[in-house]
Amino acid sequence: MLSRATEGSVEGPESPRARAYLQLMEAALDLGSRHRMAIEATIPAHAGLGSGTQLALAVATALRTLHGLPADPDGDAARLGRGARSGVGSGFFSTGGLVVDGGKADSSLDSRDRPPPVVARLAFPPEWRVILVLHHGTAGLHGEAELAAFAALPPFPQEASAEICRLVLMQALPGIAERDLAAFGGAITTIQSMVGGHFAPAQGGVFTSPAVAQAMRHLAERGATGIGQSSWGPTGFAFAESVEAAEAMVAGVSEAIGDPALEIRIVAGRNSGAVVERLTRLADAH
Repeated sequence: MLSRATEGSVEGPESPRARAYLQLMEAALDLGSRHRMAIEATIPAHAGLGSGTQLALAVATALRTLHGLPADPDGDAARLGRGARSGVGSGFFSTGGLVVDGGKADSSLDSRDRPPPVVARLAFPPEWRVILVLHHGTAGLHGEAELAAFAALPPFPQEASAEICRLVLMQALPGIAERDLAAFGGAITTIQSMVGGHFAPAQGGVFTSPAVAQAMRHLAERGATGIGQSSWGPTGFAFAESVEAAEAMVAGVSEAIGDPALEIRIVAGRNSGAVVERLTRLADAH
């Protein structure tokens, strides 16, 4: 929740990051620093779920809404140092659904650039489910370690990039459009294997977390498809054709691995963007 205040304050989870984003946006929009922010819940940080970008855009959009300014997710992502490598974070924030960006025009990773443009957006089939495998207490590469990893890794092979483009355009996107989970999942599994193999030297394997890797093997054996890791992990993901199928796939997996830090969630896709709610103060209602 964001409101005007006599002096600035930020409370709740991820408050240091949120405070930094708020201060940057206050300066960028020349709005002063008298705002109170209260955060109730956040996406797990450094888990490969894009929490930083979503938090940054939530702060920026709340501030713009409070002051009657138009939303600008792509511009604010650049202002806040998000989206230097990917445009899907601002795409998810704006529209939800399955989003594909067009990548960078060159090898520059200048964080002042706007995010790569979204070139495709399709609704995620409402009956499908995503299986998320989280490993609490384990973090994917981020910050300076992430930059160092990119600097140490060789360039991604051009032939592999071309194959990934083919799989996305000719198999993954048609699979979504035609509700063909086998086609979609097969493309995602292949892409993730290629990308995970390239980044394995930096993250210790195709999956950052050995426990997540073990869980993903169990899920694949039970019929899950689209096996992969989100960004640097440690979160793994897979897809199922229905909630019932997903529940059957995950039954007993956590117990078989025996790691109390492992959590498996079954979630639906979100086909809408962020929602801003205006709250009326109790004092104003009298």
